[in-house]
Amino acid sequence: MLWITRIFDKAGAVGAVVSALGCAYCFPALGALGVSMGLAFLSSFEGLFINTLLPIFAWVALAANVIAFLSHLRWLRLLAGIAGPGMVLLALYPLWPYAWSTYLFYIGLIIMMLVAVWDIVSPAHKRYAVLVTEGIK
Repeated sequence: MLWITRIFDKAGAVGAVVSALGCAYCFPALGALGVSMGLAFLSSFEGLFINTLLPIFAWVALAANVIAFLSHLRWLRLLAGIAGPGMVLLALYPLWPYAWSTYLFYIGLIIMMLVAVWDIVSPAHKRYAVLVTEGIK
């Protein structure tokens, strides 16, 4: 089950970033990056990306991190893993009217990508297996 949550975590992070790349009006910095990468054709799907795909990918990443926590029981990874998608979802829905919500959105995306890279570089190990073997001694 751990490899499934790792795949969904990465898919959620990458999907959220790609969805944001398609919205040059909403997120100018990511839009400029997307255009420079040749993704200008994505602007015609802006409504679909922002209203549908971006929240879905953020929810997928959030759920994957919560499910992964149930197997490795690492609180720091859980907090880091839910902080990014939580910020993205907060910036998209209740905090959207505020000017600073764009910064919150960017920070959330950065945290999602950093947690995904952290999980690739140093995957979490099952904590309860260590606790059970130490209890046997």
